[in-house]
Amino acid sequence: MAATLTYFRWAIGFTIAGLVAAFCLGWAYSGNIGGALKFLMIGSVLAVLEISLSFDNAIVNANKLKSMTPEWQHRFLTWGIVIAVFGMRIVFPLLIVVVAAKLGPWQAIELAATRPDEYAQIIGDAHLGIAAFGGAFLMMVALNYFFDDGKDVHWIAMLERHMARFASVRGLEVALVLSVMLVFAQLLPEAQLGTFLLAGTSGLLTFLAVEVLGHLLDASQDATDIAAKGGLGAFLYLEVLDASFSFDGVIGAFALTQNLFLIAIGLGVGAMYVRSMTIMLVERQTLAEFRYLEHGAFWSILILSVIMFAQTLVHIPEAITGLLGAGVIGLSLVSSVRHRRLGADA
Repeated sequence: MAATLTYFRWAIGFTIAGLVAAFCLGWAYSGNIGGALKFLMIGSVLAVLEISLSFDNAIVNANKLKSMTPEWQHRFLTWGIVIAVFGMRIVFPLLIVVVAAKLGPWQAIELAATRPDEYAQIIGDAHLGIAAFGGAFLMMVALNYFFDDGKDVHWIAMLERHMARFASVRGLEVALVLSVMLVFAQLLPEAQLGTFLLAGTSGLLTFLAVEVLGHLLDASQDATDIAAKGGLGAFLYLEVLDASFSFDGVIGAFALTQNLFLIAIGLGVGAMYVRSMTIMLVERQTLAEFRYLEHGAFWSILILSVIMFAQTLVHIPEAITGLLGAGVIGLSLVSSVRHRRLGADA
């Protein structure tokens, strides 16, 4: 237990600092203890929300980090977390407002600080495009994992075996994502169709571009040294992946509060726990120890991608999204433990 807690010492320290900052922020805005406690509670809920939505993110990060050099692992776990906390939780919402409202960056910050309701409305209006982009990108991530002819370990065997068998069909994943997009496009109002198709296609093309760029960048390293693989290309892949995971949490956070700075604190605390979980999974080689945990993460990603597409039509509470993802990963963990036990008995 003590050994496990050492992985979370930075996250715990960041949590204490973040909750103190949330309390002080609430006091600054309200001038009373009630307002400060309200901000403290919302910050705590946001942190829990981010953690629940990010179990699968940590597992996928750990899987990719295994193939990266120690130098690039360190860069992702330091600079990468800075980009995740400040880039996605602060800069990304501001960038949406800058583009959508045609404001300057400083004007967007002033809008967030002085007119949070108007700021939240602009973010909400951009939800359609964000959901379509994230849904397409994450669906490609999941399908790319399952449509792999070299994959010989299967959790939901009846489905995964068939998916691996058809991996040699070129472009099948792209065709499936486009088919899903066309189904949802038929259900959307005509006024939203252009935004949905443009954003969804952009998400798909972003995945393909990151894949191509990753191969080119990693191939430019010393090809004779296998350990040198998984550098800048893998780093970029993980950053875009983290951004796609963050869409849901950032948008969902505005249902709890319109205060950009409180959102940054709450989601930032959650992101630190994702980093800690990632380090623990890599150093303890937990993915190798639990046979189906990785499968559960990618099924969770596939479910999240469908939910993001569905959110272009109806609102789905983030609590449901988090519970579904955690539930699938929990089932894969139970299956992994059962497999280990049967192997030990044999």
